[in-house]
Amino acid sequence: MTAKSQVESAWTRPQRQRRETPALSRKQIVDEAIALLDSEGVDNLSMRRLGTRLNAGATSLYTHVANKEELLQLVVDQVFGEVRVPEQIEAGNWRRDLTEMSRGVRDTLLRHPWMTIVMSSAGLVYLGPNIMRMSEAMLTIMEVAGFPDEAGDRASNALFSYIFGSSSGEAAMLTTVARSGMPEQEWFEQIMATSEQLARPYPRVHKRYVAHQGIDAASGRKDAFEQELGLFLDGLELRRRAL
Repeated sequence: MTAKSQVESAWTRPQRQRRETPALSRKQIVDEAIALLDSEGVDNLSMRRLGTRLNAGATSLYTHVANKEELLQLVVDQVFGEVRVPEQIEAGNWRRDLTEMSRGVRDTLLRHPWMTIVMSSAGLVYLGPNIMRMSEAMLTIMEVAGFPDEAGDRASNALFSYIFGSSSGEAAMLTTVARSGMPEQEWFEQIMATSEQLARPYPRVHKRYVAHQGIDAASGRKDAFEQELGLFLDGLELRRRAL
């Protein structure tokens, strides 16, 4: 009987052995890759550039990572290690726990806006321990709240899809703001003025743009996330009561 084929992953590939003590560690490489991505973005990440920052040749990096794709798997998982999961999960606190985890994921994605770009790339598989830890916590919350396995899985996936989609939009906007060289509030006010003018033939859309004028941009983004998350959790509560 042959073993089933597996998807290639940074966590299933055996690490290469070296006789001497290596000058670099995998953690050093991943830490520096995150610093590079935070400061210069995805387009500027290459094994050669990373090697230069580490004062090492690109070939020496391949002792620890097979290729750039594997490096990105490691980077994404390490960043998700910043998300705190509940230490103690109880049925009565399911909504609070999901809210805090959702906020943590959003905050992490906005601290590292390139994450949404990397995770949207086709062909990358994320199976690392920190992602598994987050998934386990979310499924446990759903289970103690009373959701059957399949329903809890679907609810967890839907919640993460909302967080990721919302945060992707925010991250893209913040990247655009940074490129403009303007403070976020100034950029926001200019966009609102233009949008309000263009929306005048559409009364309901125009009404919403008028309602958003004068608000603080950063607070508005956060409030929108909280309100939309609340709507999602309200829906989960209705479904939970119907079980």
